[in-house]
Amino acid sequence: MKQLCQFLHQPLAIGHRPPHPALSLVSACGTVETVIPFFFFILGTVIGSFLNVCISRIPEGLSIISPGSRCPRCLTPIKPYDNIPVFGWLLLRGKCRNCSLSISPMYPLVEFATGLIFLLTYYEYGISLLTLKWLIFSCLIIVLVVTDFRVRLLPDLVNFPGMAMGIVLAFRVPIADSTAGMFFFLLGFRRFPFQSDLFFNVLTAILGALVGSMLLWGAAALYKLVRKREGMGMGDVKMMAMVGSFLGPRGTFLTILLGTLIGTVIGVLWIGILYLYGWKRRVAERAAKRGLGSVSTIRWAIASQYQLPLGTFLGIGALAVAYALPWLLSLADR
Repeated sequence: MKQLCQFLHQPLAIGHRPPHPALSLVSACGTVETVIPFFFFILGTVIGSFLNVCISRIPEGLSIISPGSRCPRCLTPIKPYDNIPVFGWLLLRGKCRNCSLSISPMYPLVEFATGLIFLLTYYEYGISLLTLKWLIFSCLIIVLVVTDFRVRLLPDLVNFPGMAMGIVLAFRVPIADSTAGMFFFLLGFRRFPFQSDLFFNVLTAILGALVGSMLLWGAAALYKLVRKREGMGMGDVKMMAMVGSFLGPRGTFLTILLGTLIGTVIGVLWIGILYLYGWKRRVAERAAKRGLGSVSTIRWAIASQYQLPLGTFLGIGALAVAYALPWLLSLADR
């Protein structure tokens, strides 16, 4: 009897079989921390597919709505399963299914890069109006960067609506720019804090647009005065007006500084590569036979005239200011 009582008073041990590894994986993938970033990345690739349409059609003056995606040579509509971002290009091995026309790797690269930027924006700013602002800004910059790289064009159809969106977003998303606050203070405005006042928020965006456009316009005018030829197009000026409406005066100045620095370094390297690999050698040899100078001198003169896409470098600088600068500042504050 005593042994029976001891047995009844012992804690009851219930054994559980360990969950199947596949179920554990599904549970881990179902967490919010995984699902939301994955959603942002997938959404970014889908938006990137639309940006490809803008990049390829806007410079041609074509509609970005209709007709649907199709092969430019055989005009065969692209099937939905072939139009999956990134994977569609891989499954087709970079060729049209109907006529085997090569499909530019630009398409999957833009889709993948847009997905990464969407993912980075979520991790940096979470789910907020600030995230929406930088996603819109990034999409505009991607279109301009790639379009300028491809056809040396910065379309007004992107710059002007983009500038308007930057000013409108300033109504709800303040631009943290103490430079603008100091400027308004010197003009006689005495209300603080500037970032919390709707009036100053919108003026900061407008001031950024003016600073960006005027700085680049002044640089272009000075270049033309010194070199007696055009150094950049008005598209770059309009682009910086759009960038300024999002970043404000300080961010716009840093964009121009960083973009021109990147462009100068890459430009010098690229001109050197063109010269070393004999770019336009035959043209230089024909010119030398006419007594226009030595072959090497003419080749260097031709290579130095190569038109670099300044808008592409400015766009890279703008993305760096929007994403890398806040991260660097946060590290400095630690």
